[in-house]
Amino acid sequence: MQRRHLLQYGAAGVGGLGLMLGVGWWRVDGPGAPQPVGQRPLPLSAMDFRLTDHEGNEVGPDTLIGRPTMVFFGFTYCPDVCPTTLSDISSWLDEMGEDAGRLNVIFITVDPERDTVEAMAEYVGYFHPSIRGWTGQEEQIARAADGFRATYKKAQTEGGGYTMNHTASVFLFDAEGQFVTMIDYHEPREFAVPKIRRALQEEVEETT
Repeated sequence: MQRRHLLQYGAAGVGGLGLMLGVGWWRVDGPGAPQPVGQRPLPLSAMDFRLTDHEGNEVGPDTLIGRPTMVFFGFTYCPDVCPTTLSDISSWLDEMGEDAGRLNVIFITVDPERDTVEAMAEYVGYFHPSIRGWTGQEEQIARAADGFRATYKKAQTEGGGYTMNHTASVFLFDAEGQFVTMIDYHEPREFAVPKIRRALQEEVEETT
């Protein structure tokens, strides 16, 4: 199955991984990517969209308020950036131990044409169990991306297929749904994990 084949990234050597990440930069963050909106993401309480998670439950921005949240936009047919980023997120969560259970961790597809509920369930199953997959109607995906100030665009490939260019950073919000910061693609773990702990610390301070 194509998706299973794509998830074998972990077996590549260091040189192959470097090449893979370079290709991912070009497709997602490089000259072929859509231009960033350049605006701060809205608070979750100001967003308005309805999607479905990988277990078939209706979800939206209100689902996330009450716990710190990480959100990443991507798609299951992504050849490199998405599995790499979700693998990174999984390693961050592993390092955080029990604290990982205090977070919402959401992977929102930008390719609902192919990413059904079933496809999302299979895909997120390869990563940390805290990661939830969200999909839905194209209009609702667009509303979600607009609220997060994420960008995505379909790009045709040879042979009549297509891929998706999209924002590659991870969005981080505090428990009240306020935007905290971004975790950039390629950002080292020693920088990413403290950002996540900062959101968790803000949660503690708000409840004391």
